Amino acid sequence: MPARLIPVAGIRGQEEQEIRGASSLLAVMGAVDEFGRALMKEIGAPAGRISTYTEVPLENSEGKVLRPDGVIAVERGKTSWKCLVEVKTGNVPLASEQISTYLDLAREHGFQAVLTISNQISGGPADVPVTVDRRKLRSVELRHLSWWRILTEAIIQHQHRGVRDPDQAWILGELIAYLEHDKSGAVGFEDMGQNWVQVRNAARDGTMRPGDPGVRDVVDRWEQFVEYLCLGLSQDLGVEVLSAQSRLKDGQTWTDELLKKIESEGVLSSSFKVPGAVGPIEVEADLRARLTRVSVKLSAPKEGRPLTRVNWMLRQLGKTPDDLRIEVRFARTKESTALLLRDAREEPKALLSPSDPKREPRSFTLSLARPLGTKRGKGERSFVLETRRQVVSFYGDLVEGLVDWRPKAPRLPSEKTSEEPGDPRHTLADGAGTSAPAQAEHQPEPERNLPVPQAPAPSWTPPTP
Repeated sequence: MPARLIPVAGIRGQEEQEIRGASSLLAVMGAVDEFGRALMKEIGAPAGRISTYTEVPLENSEGKVLRPDGVIAVERGKTSWKCLVEVKTGNVPLASEQISTYLDLAREHGFQAVLTISNQISGGPADVPVTVDRRKLRSVELRHLSWWRILTEAIIQHQHRGVRDPDQAWILGELIAYLEHDKSGAVGFEDMGQNWVQVRNAARDGTMRPGDPGVRDVVDRWEQFVEYLCLGLSQDLGVEVLSAQSRLKDGQTWTDELLKKIESEGVLSSSFKVPGAVGPIEVEADLRARLTRVSVKLSAPKEGRPLTRVNWMLRQLGKTPDDLRIEVRFARTKESTALLLRDAREEPKALLSPSDPKREPRSFTLSLARPLGTKRGKGERSFVLETRRQVVSFYGDLVEGLVDWRPKAPRLPSEKTSEEPGDPRHTLADGAGTSAPAQAEHQPEPERNLPVPQAPAPSWTPPTP
């Protein structure tokens, strides 16, 4: 076993996990410039020199001494920004009463923010998975980072953006190794919760009713799971993958829509966007049909015959599974066609409009369905593991190779267009100063394949204990 800067040996119990996790993270934030500044930017802190501290004793208005898990100070010139840090590990959730107390403590001591860290995955730093009196937020900001988001930022910085100082890069690698170990308590996303099986079966049997116990918990788990998928892809790709819910200002509206859909249709769905991909990727868990579907929508070319446009799309599906479902929608009609890829390859014309084969295709929706993982945990045949595998495979086998259609660049005329001597258009057209014969008008354009382009790859000192 290699020697580690941050060992997991000796961790016994929740308290030790939290102390070691907070101390390790804060120390590396202060030591690795790029990583510390990236996390501070996430929570809205200014740029500057970062100092971090643990177990700082602070007295509240009642004379009681409290010890938050940490303090972060950012100094730039004569200005200073400070925040309190509260850390949870494992399955322990944040407590509203404790966070409210720290908000009061921060205000009394002139801190600008309170940062919470736990395994509760949210849509972003401003989406805090705890309810507090909003009046407490008038002068102090409340921000949240999940351990999975912190690990994602560390991996992106270490493996994709890079760390200039090799010693700092090694230190950040040690933090990654620590957080990835089971004993650290930074577990990412554990499972779909104790209500998963009950809700899944109620959706299948048609016995789910609005307000059923456990449905809201499953919806909350689904929202966390989607963010878990996005952060996992961010780790793999080195770019920020954003979910539809994280891009919305009103998270409650999104939750209400999910509740309505699962209660009426037995479906959980969301989408996320990978920078540079042809479109958002949709993920849908159909609890009634016991299927998970992943899909992407691709706009059709705006030139060429209908069959030419269909073949343009089919040529991009080289390594895609034969049971990929292709749906084609057409201009000025609600009519659509759909085939599995194996059948579309045999008879591409079957994807044309049955009522008018000359009708222009407008879009192609490519989707892949797989059996729904039944177990609630993260092991084999679990919903979490099987769905994550399906999403990663769908992106790697299909989406990353898809490209948008682009019109051809405008071309210079090939015929003589000016009688002036030395006209460059005239010279380039015939090369010898004589015009080429005029083409016959109204000749039909021969069928030709559309090209498939290649995808681009003040100074503050902590009180003395």
